Amino acid sequence: MVIGHAGFKFQNWAETYGSQPELYFQPTSVEQVKEILDLARQRSKRVKVVGGGHSPSDIACTDDFMIHMNKMNKVLKVDKEKKQVTVEAGILLAELNEELRNYGLALSNLGAVSEVAAAGVIGTGTHNTGIHHGILSTQVVALTMITASGEILECSESTNADLFQAARLHLGALGVILTVTFQCVSAYYLQEIQFSSTLKEVLDNLDEHLQTSEYFRFLWFPHTENVYVLYQDPTDKPPSSSANWFLDYAIGYYLLEFLLWISTFLPRLVPWINKFFFWVLYKGRTERVDISYKVFNFECRFRQHVQDWAIPIDKTKEALLELKAWLDRNPKVVAHFPVEVRFAQGDNILLSPCFHRDSCYMNILMHRPYGKDVPFQQYWLEYETIMKKCGGRPHWAKAHTCTSKDFEVMYPGFQKFCSIRESLDPTGMFLNTYLEKVFY
Repeated sequence: MVIGHAGFKFQNWAETYGSQPELYFQPTSVEQVKEILDLARQRSKRVKVVGGGHSPSDIACTDDFMIHMNKMNKVLKVDKEKKQVTVEAGILLAELNEELRNYGLALSNLGAVSEVAAAGVIGTGTHNTGIHHGILSTQVVALTMITASGEILECSESTNADLFQAARLHLGALGVILTVTFQCVSAYYLQEIQFSSTLKEVLDNLDEHLQTSEYFRFLWFPHTENVYVLYQDPTDKPPSSSANWFLDYAIGYYLLEFLLWISTFLPRLVPWINKFFFWVLYKGRTERVDISYKVFNFECRFRQHVQDWAIPIDKTKEALLELKAWLDRNPKVVAHFPVEVRFAQGDNILLSPCFHRDSCYMNILMHRPYGKDVPFQQYWLEYETIMKKCGGRPHWAKAHTCTSKDFEVMYPGFQKFCSIRESLDPTGMFLNTYLEKVFY
């Protein structure tokens, strides 16, 4: 029998959202998950599943029942011939990366953080970069889930295909994901080359950059013309590094947090801080080679407010130049570095921000030095205005102001997803405040 615990306080990694569920569960089996859902039906309670807690929004918050899947984290099957792996939904990608390496396998793409659960990664549309690579959900070839009624469903391209099209980016709104099968590739090393440039150069030669590197991205430093370019490509070279010593020893990060804290009293320092850290941390060229997941992953050191929207790739230049021009016209509005610009291939997943179009993701943030809040609302609203004007769609895990009326326009498959959700969960067991804004 599964036991729920009272008094648990949930808080996301960024410490920007939290809740106190009535009961907190850590099931160890499918049977226990079913027990929890049975109890929720009996008591008319809502249920939310939480993974690594990295989403900088209230998507996982609830006052009713919360399920943490961290004890359902096993690798269930590895098919070395097909290069596929089936895992329990609660496994962290950090754990999966190590397991796959033992089998000579790897995921073809990863986000910046691997301390996230498999079901959560696909459920929120986590992405990295690479115009020939989709969001991480596109690596899923099958999954199983348990619905509000307790029914266990399998889905793939050939079984429950419509559900599969929805469940690969499920928002936690369709049921509890139990297992996920990922399509993998042979383990590989990545060479990362980093070098400085300018915003004009990168935007004027965007197509060339996209074709030069398989996993191309760039970082723009607001209030400046400075850009830092990152090329990541598979290589046969042995592991090596020529990374910036200042960055490696974290001296720069400690100094950055202190200076950003000072800037909360003197906001006019932010442009100078951006310029200084570009010069100190990113001036010049560095190279390194390592196993793929160690290159893809990046240690997020600071709590932060984050927005991340996907726009049609041909709107990249227009959107960035408009954001830059607005900041230039409003010098009292400060914007922390970096604005991270990444790219992803289009797909057919109903609620994917890349649905039926190749996309550019523009990620903006405002650091919270020592956990202190910073004024970000004006920057946020103007950024959202530009993103909407360019046909953007927000990252589901990040905070945004969109409602169901926006999503009906943004997503051609939105109504189809809603119909699937309503058929699987007619009483709204898996809804919360966040999802009510999405669907109603």
